[in-house]
Amino acid sequence: MKRNEVLLIAAAAAALTVAEGAAAVAAHDKYTLKTPDGVAFADFKGYEDWAVVSSARTGEVLKVIVANPTMIKAYRAGIPGSGKPFPDGSKIAKLQWKPKKSTEAPFDVDVPDTFSQAFLMEKDSKRFAKSGGWGYALFNYDPATDSFTADAAPADCGNACHTAVKAKDYIFHPYQKR
Repeated sequence: MKRNEVLLIAAAAAALTVAEGAAAVAAHDKYTLKTPDGVAFADFKGYEDWAVVSSARTGEVLKVIVANPTMIKAYRAGIPGSGKPFPDGSKIAKLQWKPKKSTEAPFDVDVPDTFSQAFLMEKDSKRFAKSGGWGYALFNYDPATDSFTADAAPADCGNACHTAVKAKDYIFHPYQKR
């Protein structure tokens, strides 16, 4: 075998090794996850930069609720207060962190510590007709592995929880004044 052929084979083998390593990383990519009822994390790409709708706090978590531009535009147009539903394509994410006390602030304040969950909702009247037009998904985050998993049956909330606000098109949080 000629030297050039050996180098070409070695380069191909190295490229294959890199490609296999990339495939392993991609397998842990949150955007490959999908819930059994069809809500894909990939449908929420860019959520990290969406506008804030509201915030909330329970005894266990701090929550920031963000929405995509379609939903923000609807909020600003008076939905759901106008009695109209959010349009298809509306998406909202409730991002949750475990809190901790700030060690830097000169006053008593809780700040986000460890990210724990992304609870996602997307409006598609045809795909999710049985649940008021909304698809629900819960993706749990594991800081030890820096990865997300799809929760097959969210125990804390979903359509059953959101029927309490059916008159508001199943959305708890209003768009807060600023």
